[in-house]
Amino acid sequence: MKAVIRSFIKFLPVSVLLATFAACGGGGGGDGFTPPPPPPPPPDTGWQPGVFLDESTYALRCATPGNSIEIFSNDCRAAQDVQGTVLDENNFLRSFSNRTYLWYDEIVDRDPGLYDDPLEYFALLKTTGLSPTGAPKDKFHFTQDSLAFCQVSQGGVSAGYGVTWSIIASSPPRQIMVAYTEPNTPATANGILRGAEILEVDGVAVVDGDANVLNAGLFPSALGEQHTFTILDPGSAVPRSVTMSSQEITLAMVQNTQVINTPTGDVGYMTFNLHRAPAEQELIEAINALQGVDDLVLDIRYNRGGFLDIASQAAYMIAGPAQTAGRTFETLQFNDKHPITDVVGRPIEPVPFHDVTLGFSVAAGQPLPSLDLSRVFVLTGSNTASASEAIMNGLRGIGVQLIQIGATTSGKPYGWYPQENCGTTYSTIQFRGVNDANYGDYTDGFTPSDVDDGEANILGCQVADDLSQQLGNPAENRLEVALAYQAGQGCIAPAGAAPGDGASKASIEFNISDGEIYRSFFDSNRILGRP
Repeated sequence: MKAVIRSFIKFLPVSVLLATFAACGGGGGGDGFTPPPPPPPPPDTGWQPGVFLDESTYALRCATPGNSIEIFSNDCRAAQDVQGTVLDENNFLRSFSNRTYLWYDEIVDRDPGLYDDPLEYFALLKTTGLSPTGAPKDKFHFTQDSLAFCQVSQGGVSAGYGVTWSIIASSPPRQIMVAYTEPNTPATANGILRGAEILEVDGVAVVDGDANVLNAGLFPSALGEQHTFTILDPGSAVPRSVTMSSQEITLAMVQNTQVINTPTGDVGYMTFNLHRAPAEQELIEAINALQGVDDLVLDIRYNRGGFLDIASQAAYMIAGPAQTAGRTFETLQFNDKHPITDVVGRPIEPVPFHDVTLGFSVAAGQPLPSLDLSRVFVLTGSNTASASEAIMNGLRGIGVQLIQIGATTSGKPYGWYPQENCGTTYSTIQFRGVNDANYGDYTDGFTPSDVDDGEANILGCQVADDLSQQLGNPAENRLEVALAYQAGQGCIAPAGAAPGDGASKASIEFNISDGEIYRSFFDSNRILGRP
């Protein structure tokens, strides 16, 4: 009996415990004790743990209708949504994630009725598991405004100055430099080059100034914004002031295409920065310009991804028909709910090495040119991710030798179909890609190593990024080492190398804040689907 009493007592609030003990001590009256009323039940949200209705039950039922977008329409037209609630939006995300997420069985099933913000709820709908090195297994859980996503995905136009910033340090003491510039832009008109350091934005010091002011100037939200920068040009000791107005910038997906004549053969070089739709045409033009080269240096150090089919086209154009015939560029593996069809109901079929145009920016069905190379040098950094890593993995799967020069890549063998609902585009990891040799476990990135193990270690050299030289300059550290390796010298110390680890500095286009770097939603993904 005493044990029963103790068990009862430990669940009572302190005030009730005090009253009970006082009654017992007073010698009588204990028989009249009345337990407190139970707490009110939680609101009925309809949530049943482990029970999931099809997401179509809740799709496009929006707390604020009128914002939904058909994200892969050429004109970014509005989608037909209706009046709904936040709970509808949360239920959509819950059911959608349970059906499509690669690790759906690692999601904690939380009551969607307890969250007032769908973005907050979505952020919880992912695994908390870790990679072999202890990093988060899911590093790629994103949302973006749907109209912005559509506009970015459909072309190479963005607002800005034509600068891709390299954020060396995002927290005070900050350091921001220029990674590269786009041709025919305010940046190039003002003589801004790769390696320039930004000291002030609108009179605010980069090193420790107001991040809001810095963000507003570095990443303008509207066309025609005018901002003033104090910059230190590479090789100069005297800062200068530059005022630029933001404008529509046509981004160059492929830059610096050239043939470098060496005693050991002609070496082709190109920087490939983005897997957006215009890249199809630009890659064709570059490969045509490099016909007859003995080797290729593919610079993808700043390429964070995009359309997977464009990655397949790029790999084909490097390797050619003889090496790719009948081989698979990548096979997509979804969760165990989708062994035969993918998450949109299409039969799961291997992604081939596409040998024709697909209609991204060139009329579909035209044969692609090729270099027919059995070896390629790739220049990489921590920004090399997703579809650009797929190029590397796909080529290795058919026996094309890779020599990796630079730093460990991001580690993203995953991808997804972007999902729009109520004005927000959601990305949740839905598949893993494996090459023709059934390898795709590079969650911690590809690393230049002394030996090639056929997996995440690739033969090559670890070399710091070199912002003191322009991309494509044979004196730039990574290109210099690649050319030396091609000449049979192995991993030399580049002439411009400086002490310390300067490899793989984060380089982005869109926004910064203290302690966090924001990357482009679209350009950080392995995207399935075509315009």
